Amino acid sequence: MRSYLYVPGDQPERLEKCLDRGADFVIIDLEDAVSPERKQIGRDTTGAWVAANSEQSAKIWIRVNNTSDLSADIHQSLTAAVAGICLPKCDDVDTLASVDLILSNVERERGFTPGSLGVQPLIETATGVLNMREIATGPRIRRMLIGEYDLRAELGIVNDESGFELLYVRSQIVIASAAAGILPPIAPVSTDFRDLEQFRASCLEFARMGYLGRTCIHPSQVEVANGAYTPTKEEIEHAHDVITRLAAAGGGIAVDARGKMIDEAVIRIARRVIERAEFIS
Repeated sequence: MRSYLYVPGDQPERLEKCLDRGADFVIIDLEDAVSPERKQIGRDTTGAWVAANSEQSAKIWIRVNNTSDLSADIHQSLTAAVAGICLPKCDDVDTLASVDLILSNVERERGFTPGSLGVQPLIETATGVLNMREIATGPRIRRMLIGEYDLRAELGIVNDESGFELLYVRSQIVIASAAAGILPPIAPVSTDFRDLEQFRASCLEFARMGYLGRTCIHPSQVEVANGAYTPTKEEIEHAHDVITRLAAAGGGIAVDARGKMIDEAVIRIARRVIERAEFIS
């Protein structure tokens, strides 16, 4: 769950290669990446490609249009039991209820396992930010994302490399996700796909904030994201060490090799590191 690669849904030559780019998941985009006059082409192209790659459908998400095209996008592109849909500009749980009904109908009609199609909402509006806590508890929610460029445009925020202006929103989505018991959020895209060192630095910054994974707009970003969200050998060894030390101390508290206190909260973090490493391997 370290990397999600966006791929335009109306470009078969890019779809053909996307599953070999090293990303943990791909997001086939029928929204921003497809012009209005090519929406039907995008649905047809995506539907045919998904059907042809059904053996890898668990790696596929589809970003639909949250417009009058929503039902058509879902019915025509979900030709196999993919992981689910990414829902842009998700403002409230009422929208999620409507999406849940559409997905339930698709599952029933096509023999998919009931409830298997997930939803990853994108928080891209002021209303979505205010309703983030309720959205996180909605039906089928797996993880949440922030659509920062749309959000900046709505709020009138001037783009800044530090991201300081969006710190509140970035933190709130982590808190809302944890409170709802869903997976940590996915970090937003960076449109500067040439500066990979800056991309890596921002991946690590998001990781420190509680994010687990990054959306990528270019294949060159995938390897960087995978590396940033994979526990290092040193982190894994330290995690095992603190667990061993606290167990040897018989519980309560202990001291790690760096002279820092170990308690149950530290152990919980260590277990997460080990679980992530085992899942990735």
